[in-house]
Amino acid sequence: MAKISSKLQPILWSKNVKKLDLEKDKIYIIHQILSYGNLNQIKWLFRVYSKKEIRKIFVTFPKKIYHPAIFYFVKNFVLNLKNEKLDEKKYLKTSLRNIK
Repeated sequence: MAKISSKLQPILWSKNVKKLDLEKDKIYIIHQILSYGNLNQIKWLFRVYSKKEIRKIFVTFPKKIYHPAIFYFVKNFVLNLKNEKLDEKKYLKTSLRNIK
């Protein structure tokens, strides 16, 4: 199985990439790269995990880390889950605004 490149450290910032396990940490790795990764990092993700596995993780283990535009892009275009009814509250970050 592939190693995790140190180039992914900025995307996987809350863990040391040298200590990550591709199998044990796949929920974290998949969501972080889908939410914050660039095109090359997303391509790496699809080389390491199958589209079926990525879709399964995305649907089964939602993470509240996505901005709306990123969530809909990943859901509808990257993973082709347009017809899937997902509870967006489980995915979308909420940001508190100080409005006066």
